[in-house]
Amino acid sequence: MFGLGAGELLLIFVIAILFLGPKKIPELAKGLGQAVREFQKARDEMMNEINKPHTGTTTTTADMTVKKADVEVTAVKVETHPENPESPKHS
Repeated sequence: MFGLGAGELLLIFVIAILFLGPKKIPELAKGLGQAVREFQKARDEMMNEINKPHTGTTTTTADMTVKKADVEVTAVKVETHPENPESPKHS
């Protein structure tokens, strides 16, 4: 845990008890636990927001059909345009 051994952790705990008193330690641990929980909750909410699929405007099947037809018409116009060197007319 953070590269500390059991001896170092015990020494830190004894010093904390001497300076803060035995009644303050559980309060501090509870506050630290709540802070960690809130941090994890915020992290999870942020990850869910990032990973959720885009829910913009809904598109119906009819709208998609019209859009597909528009794309196909535009593609035909580009393919047959006289200035297009890849046009079948120039082959």
